[in-house]
Formats: sequence, structure tokens, C-alpha cells
Amino acid sequence: MGAEEKSLKIYDTRTTFFGKLGNTISKLLTPTQAGINNILVSIKRSAMIKAYKNMKKAAKGKEEILEKRFKESYSLYLDSIDQLIVDTIYKKVRTNKASDFEKDALSKYYNVIHLKENNEAEYKLKKQEYLLKLDFTSLSDANKTKLFEEYKEIYIYEAEKINKALLKHYSMKLTEKLTPAEKEEAYEKIFETLENYVTNIIPMKEIKDEELIKQCSLFETYEVGKLDQIDILDKKMILLGISRKLFVHSLPLVVAERCYIKLLKDTRNLIVDTKIARKRENAYQLLLRLTEQYNDKLLSVKIYWDKPEQKGEYQQFNEKRKSLNEVKEKQGNHEYEVKKQILYIRSDMKLLENHGNKYFRILQFYRRRLVNLGDMKQLKDKCKTIEKAMKGQVKRKVLVDEKAS
Repeated sequence: MGAEEKSLKIYDTRTTFFGKLGNTISKLLTPTQAGINNILVSIKRSAMIKAYKNMKKAAKGKEEILEKRFKESYSLYLDSIDQLIVDTIYKKVRTNKASDFEKDALSKYYNVIHLKENNEAEYKLKKQEYLLKLDFTSLSDANKTKLFEEYKEIYIYEAEKINKALLKHYSMKLTEKLTPAEKEEAYEKIFETLENYVTNIIPMKEIKDEELIKQCSLFETYEVGKLDQIDILDKKMILLGISRKLFVHSLPLVVAERCYIKLLKDTRNLIVDTKIARKRENAYQLLLRLTEQYNDKLLSVKIYWDKPEQKGEYQQFNEKRKSLNEVKEKQGNHEYEVKKQILYIRSDMKLLENHGNKYFRILQFYRRRLVNLGDMKQLKDKCKTIEKAMKGQVKRKVLVDEKAS
């Protein structure tokens, strides 16, 4: 039976959970069924490592057969970890010998059971991810440096595949007909997968790309402390930027664009919903950075457009952006920033005005901002009352001067 066919697995776990569970299993090296299972895990792990090494140095013509052997050993290895979990935690809970932590761990099985019933593909991937993470944590605490380094290479190799497969799965999910809640869940799972990769996998890899290193360092600033809504959106923006470097195929451009559009929408809503001026300004600054990244990392490399005029409009916008470099050189950075804000606001207004009154509040915010930037004039409120006699009645019409550019 393949490892993915078992039902008792833990889903939606955290690093602290893996650490505690890994320590629990590591201590079960006693002459019991649990101890025997630990020995089996060790044997199956060693066989898998050997198969992986053989696959990596396969002679020409033998790549396929050695890859197949590795996959078989990998499946047997995961089976052995799965059996270890069943023979320790599950049986201890059933016989009322489990700790509170172990009981809590078992309660997480219900999440996986539910996931399997509704989404078999995600279940299989999440199950592998959990089992790998469990043994990885256990080995990292065992002070077996050579074994850990050998295993780490396989862990990174498989984690790469699992994360890419999850991103493809969620991307395909977004193409289906979903309810608003289901769509929101799919977006969140994409960001959770990206965060998991950036947090747990990238630190173990050798990265030479300076821009990627800079983005990852920026992301690390959001790993400590309590985050507000602006921080959360900013973190998601950074993750999307990293994804355009690492997951071009796993997270297709069309899906990445949907993610950017969603972040833009969420940031606009935050601007008009917040009552605190400081937070409103921070959200606005985030919107500017997000607009810039959206253009630099996605629209600038977009080849296929739904409508030809959209491509033409973007090209005009991009030409205006390039022309701002002259403003920076001749008039300084302050004037450059002002002109850039005006350009970004005007572009977004043009897009939103096509939706009637749906975006009335953010458009009002934009108009006030343009007035402050000196790009729009606000006339003083003036009212004229025109009286017109009509069949013995007097009709009154009030004319109010509006903002004008």
C-alpha cells in the first residue's frame, strides 16, 4: 500500500508541533512495538538515501529505472513513518495513556480525513509534506550530522516538488467555478504555500541571486512580532515577488496576476475602511509599492492580453513611467515621487471608473489626493437656485460646482 493511501494523518500543523512530536518519537527507542517501528524507519530511510544517491549518479540509459527505484523506496519509507505514528500516538490515545499534547495531535487527524473526502490530490501532497517534516525534525534533533546532511538533500528535493505541485493544484482550483469563500480559501492556500517554502526551504539552499536574497531578507522582517492588516498585505506582496523568481511555471502568470489584482483590491478597501489617518497613509504607500511591483514583475513580461487595447494602454502607461526618469534627473527625487503618484493614481482611476459607482469611495480618496498633489483643482462650493415657472408652479434646480482638473 502506498503511503498516500493511509487515512490517519495530521494536517495544518506548525513547526512547534513537529518539534514536539519529533522529540516524542525519538524517545521511543525501547524494546516495544514502537521501538521496532523506529528501527524500520531507520532501515527504510537508509535504503531511500542509497537509492537517491544511485539515481543522482546514474549512468546514461539507466536514469529511468533508478528513478523508479528511488520512488519505490521513498514510498516504503513514508509508509514506515506512518506506521510509527499509528503505533505510538493513536494506540496511546485509545488506551488512555497519551499526554495532552498527543491527544491534541490526534485531534488534528480529523482535518486530514475531511481533506481526503473533498480533495484527494491535496491530501496526498499534504500527507507527504507532513511525514517528511516529521522525520526531518526528528533527525535535526538527533545530533547525527552526516545522516542529517544526507537526508536534508532529499528533503529539499522532495519539498521542492511538493510545493510546486501544491501551487499548481491551487492554481487549477482558481480556474474552476468557485463561491467567494472557496476562492478566498484558494488564494490563502497559495500564499501559505509560498510562505512555507520561503520560511522552511530557502534558508537551506545556496542562493546567489542578489535580488532574491534581498527579497527574502525583507520577508524575514515580518516573521517576528504582531502583524497588522497592512503588514500582512505587504508580506503577501513580497511573497508574490519571490514567486516570480522561483515559481514561474508552478504559479502561472495568469494566476499570479489574479493574486496581484486581489492584493490591490484588498489594499484599496483598507484605505477607505480605516479610520486612523496614519494607517490610511501607510496603506496608500503600500498601494503605490504594490502598483509598481505589479507593473515591473508581471505586466512588463505579459505577452497575451484579453483585449488589444489593454496592451496599448499599458504601453502608453509604461512610456510615461520611463519618461519620469528625466524628471528625476532634472527636478530631483521629490518632484519625481509626486509625478509618479499622479501617474499611478490616474491610471487606477481610469480602470475603476469603468465600474460605475462600485469604487466611489476610493475614487473620492484619489481625487482628494490629486488635489493635495496639485494635479486637480477644487472649486469652492457654490450653489445657484434657478426658478422656472411651469404651469403655475415654480421649479427649483440647484447647481453645485464639482472638482475639476
